[in-house]
Amino acid sequence: MNSAKQAGQRIVFTGGSGKAGRHVIPYLQSQGHKILNLDLMPFPDPSANVYTLKTDLTQSGQVFNALTSHFDMSGYENETLPSPPDVVIHFGAYARNMLVPDNETFQANVTSTYNVIEAASKLGVKKILVASSETTYGVCFAQGNADYHSFPLEEDYDVDPEDSYALSKICGERTARTFARRYNSDIYALRIGNVIEPHEYERDFPAYLDNPSTRKRNAWSYIDARDLGQICDLMIQKSGLGFQIFNCTNDTITIRDKTTKEFLAKECPNTKVTREMGEYEAPLSNRKIREVLGYKDVHNWRNYVK
Repeated sequence: MNSAKQAGQRIVFTGGSGKAGRHVIPYLQSQGHKILNLDLMPFPDPSANVYTLKTDLTQSGQVFNALTSHFDMSGYENETLPSPPDVVIHFGAYARNMLVPDNETFQANVTSTYNVIEAASKLGVKKILVASSETTYGVCFAQGNADYHSFPLEEDYDVDPEDSYALSKICGERTARTFARRYNSDIYALRIGNVIEPHEYERDFPAYLDNPSTRKRNAWSYIDARDLGQICDLMIQKSGLGFQIFNCTNDTITIRDKTTKEFLAKECPNTKVTREMGEYEAPLSNRKIREVLGYKDVHNWRNYVK
């Protein structure tokens, strides 16, 4: 397995104008990577020097074309024709239920993920990252007060959601596994936790901490959008793993005054715990990205919320 620094990679990033992408892309740029953003909306920060190619990911022809595009207008200044990127990162999707009808959420998310993975694979891209979701663990969009099967939530969990958004993400994971096997490539699915932007610590976390029951659907876990950038870069560096699923969360449970063991025993007394958990380990565990990728937590919520 190769983990040598892969600096200066050419990356096509779908959905980069969204909540996560607007932080992940600048981080990747800071690591020396060159980015082309495929989105229906422009990148929100004009100063970031991110070129956005307006692309409908549900149209396979547009996806194939976009993956062989110049990264910006300067591409016309030399003699080299555009070529496929080194890496494709696919975040483009309807981000949750209730934005459009359920069937549209499902078909658009599944179709776009298939189109991106197929095009990248057939164009010879050997490193593809696709956004999956915490919702696959079955509680986030469950009807009423549902329980998890067990803690911690890790990548071998028997995911069984009951909603169209999470189902679309499971289909994306299976699509990734299929193409990784067929093309002998690395395709990593990121089960992304509740994405937190820097300004949301002061705005939202006090209410989360005062009312912990409201965080059950997110398994009392989160991912700082900037740390998600670190995770993506670590995945770019780590090759030879084939198809993999990785939980993408920060280290720490979003609870004051109690250890993880104490809190789960009180809040979820009927849910079994399958291994000894860290003192303040997030129930949606990031153990795999720490052990396999070398992830180091940077933006712990306790640094921002007193």
